[in-house]
Amino acid sequence: MQQELSKTTYPGRGILIGKSEDGKKAVIAYFIMGRSENSRNRIFVEENGVIKTQPFDPSKMKDPSLIIYSPLRVYQNATIVTNGDQTDTIYQAIQQKDRQLYDEISYPQTLRAFEKALRTRSFEPDAPNYTPRISGLAYLKPKKKKKKKEEMSFHFALSIVKSNHGDPSSCVRFTYTYDQPLAGEGYLIHTYNGDGDPLPSFTGEPACVALGNDIWTITEEIWNALDPDNRISLLVRTIDLREGKVENRILNANT
Repeated sequence: MQQELSKTTYPGRGILIGKSEDGKKAVIAYFIMGRSENSRNRIFVEENGVIKTQPFDPSKMKDPSLIIYSPLRVYQNATIVTNGDQTDTIYQAIQQKDRQLYDEISYPQTLRAFEKALRTRSFEPDAPNYTPRISGLAYLKPKKKKKKKEEMSFHFALSIVKSNHGDPSSCVRFTYTYDQPLAGEGYLIHTYNGDGDPLPSFTGEPACVALGNDIWTITEEIWNALDPDNRISLLVRTIDLREGKVENRILNANT
């Protein structure tokens, strides 16, 4: 984790999904960084199970577009995490698909809705950076074949929608899917390859990083790996793969 995130002082916003070292929990993380006063003036809060960004000092908020949104929402078996308002686009697409079905929406159907929703979205209109939209989907479904509780079926996907080498006339989309992920592995994708003007978009596949078991340890590893001058907020969520119990940890630079 430290090695991957410390490659650059400014990875921007990042999503990590994977499975704990003991194989008992799904792990989902999302962090944001910022350089401008408007971008730094944010915190993560939880309201009724939904994670939101909100201004730390409302009087200093200049432009809420692109920085105020719900990074994490849950619809039935699907946990959606993104770096923008495409969270709602994906949520609505999965919900609409579910309403068309007689049975519970499956992972393949959920994944198709996820990808279809993102085909309606482009990179952020923040020229000259054209910040990529990164999104994650974690699908956890209890097994019902036996009375004894079994480990949930766990699949996840990561997506990036970005300009083609910084050219806003062309948009490229990549989706990476992971079925029954291995214990102790997480996959990390972030918006930028480093600092610069304009900021260079992320390239390559999501990076594989090691995951432990304890939520606080994972939280501290990510937080400590982020540049202290630019980190703003971090959310880490774990989901027990047998009981379905959810734990959240939120760290905010603004307190």
